[in-house]
Order: sequence, then structure tokens, then C-alpha cells
Amino acid sequence: MFLENLRFSLNATVPVFLMMVFGWFVKRVGLLDDHSTAQINKFVFRTLLPALLFMDLSTADFRAVWDTKFVLFCMIVTLICVGAAVLYSLFHKDKCERGEIIQASYRSSAAVLGIAFVKNIYGEATMAALMIVGTVPIYNIIAVISLSLTSPEKDNKQDRKTLWKTTAKGIVTNPIILGIIAGILWSVIGIPQPVILQKSVSYLGNMATPLSLIALGASFKAEEAKDKLPVTIGIVCIKLLLFCGIFLPVAVNMGFRGEKLVAILVMLGSATTGSCFVMAKNFGHKGAITALAVMLTTLCSAFTLTGWLFMLKSLGYV
Repeated sequence: MFLENLRFSLNATVPVFLMMVFGWFVKRVGLLDDHSTAQINKFVFRTLLPALLFMDLSTADFRAVWDTKFVLFCMIVTLICVGAAVLYSLFHKDKCERGEIIQASYRSSAAVLGIAFVKNIYGEATMAALMIVGTVPIYNIIAVISLSLTSPEKDNKQDRKTLWKTTAKGIVTNPIILGIIAGILWSVIGIPQPVILQKSVSYLGNMATPLSLIALGASFKAEEAKDKLPVTIGIVCIKLLLFCGIFLPVAVNMGFRGEKLVAILVMLGSATTGSCFVMAKNFGHKGAITALAVMLTTLCSAFTLTGWLFMLKSLGYV
């Protein structure tokens, strides 16, 4: 069983890492430059990621499987994790990089890895979709706030009222949040999806992950990242070990088992999502910490997720 879980986790995470390496390689051989990489990041953020979330959420039957206790647990734990990430960021001297640290510390691959991970084990990902409802809106709202308030491009003379207006506008017009809202409403109202629409959206959604990872790898600059290793190792420990060690026992004590517990595991202990880098760049950040965090958490999560899953399986909880 251990070898099966290890093989499964490696199959889920190593291809992600290899796509980032591929992006770095094509940049090195001159097939991509800084301008084209920036345009890809913008394209992914504004169109492909919203399409991916709409694709996942619009087809889920929320009325039949809604679990208020589970959704509230995901929301409350996510907010606590955000608080811990904020506290950790305060130890970093460069205030302009604190937004990157916050986002990379709490934000998981809920939409991309979560659905694939749960579906691979149980054949369906209904609970993963509910987990997305409870977490991804918070992920994006907090990301917009933290990245806006710490953006290097922020006008220092901008008064606080104007800054909060700009931040609120960023939340309301955030393409990812709009994709989530559209997907949930589509599912709840029960609007039928013609085959043409399904295929068109799936084409866009399926491009989101590989393109964002290629752009991330192409944007990665070792000379900028090498000084960020200590703070990034802290992010890896918080993201893959601390949150799981604290909240998985709480989830077990609250009676969550099977698919729900695996969805919670993904929420707590999966790698920092590649969309963090896309958002960081779109808010004017360098993205060095974010890129390194995505790479290291992706590499390490193949082993930490396997360990947590093996433990839960051995104890009979999944």
C-alpha cells in the first residue's frame, strides 16, 4: 500500500515539477523571453484559471451533497492558516515581500491537485468541490489584499481610503473569484451545458495548469531566488507539515472520514499552487519567493502527502 501511495503521489506531483523545469529550459534556449512570459502570465490569470474553476464547479451537484459542517470547517481552518502565515511574514524584514510569503504559506493546489487527487482515490471529487467552495474564495480574497498592500508598485503617497478602494476593486473584479461565482451559480441554478460549451470551456481549463507552470519556470531566476532559500524553507515546513500536524487530528476528532478527510489533507498539505506566482506577478511583485516556494513544495509534497496519506490509511480513517 505504501508503494502504491508513493507511486500515486509521485505521478501527481513530479509532472508538475517537470513542467516548471521545461519552462526554465525553453527560456534558457531562447524560445521564450521576459515579455512573452509576462503575457502568458496575464493570459492564464485573466482567462484560463477562471475557466478551470468554472469547469470544475459548474458540473458539481451542490444541492445533493451539501455539508455545512464540512464547508465551515474548511473556511475556519483556512482563516486560521492565513493568520499563521501573516504572523510568519512579520519576521521578514522586506515588507514588499511579505505578501508573497503570506500567499505561498497558506494557499494550496485545491482546485488543480485537489480534484485530481480525490478523484484518483475515490473515482469522484464531490467533497473536493465542496472544499474548493469553502477555501478558494478566501484564498483569492486574502491574496488580493496581501499582495495589494505590499506591492512594490504601490504609490507610497496613496492615502489609506484610496488604497482600500483599489484593493476592494481588485477583489470584486478578480477573474478567479468571478469564475468561482459563475461556476457555483451555474450549478445551483441547474443551467444545462450544451456539448459545445462543455468542450470549449474544458479546452481552456485544461490549458491553465501546464501554461501557468511553464510561465513560472520561465520566470524563475536562480540569482534572485538563492537569497530567499531560508524564508522559503520555513514556508515549506509550515505548508506541508505544521498545518497538517495541527488540523488533521482535529478533523478526525470531528468525525471526518474517507473522501472528506482526503480533501482536508489536500487543503492543508498540498503544494503551493502555481497560480500564486501568476497573481504575484500581476500585482507587481518579483515572484522569486513564490516561484521557489512552488518548486520546493511541489517536490517535497510527493513525499509528505504520501506520508500523511499512509498514516491515515494505516489508522483506518480513509
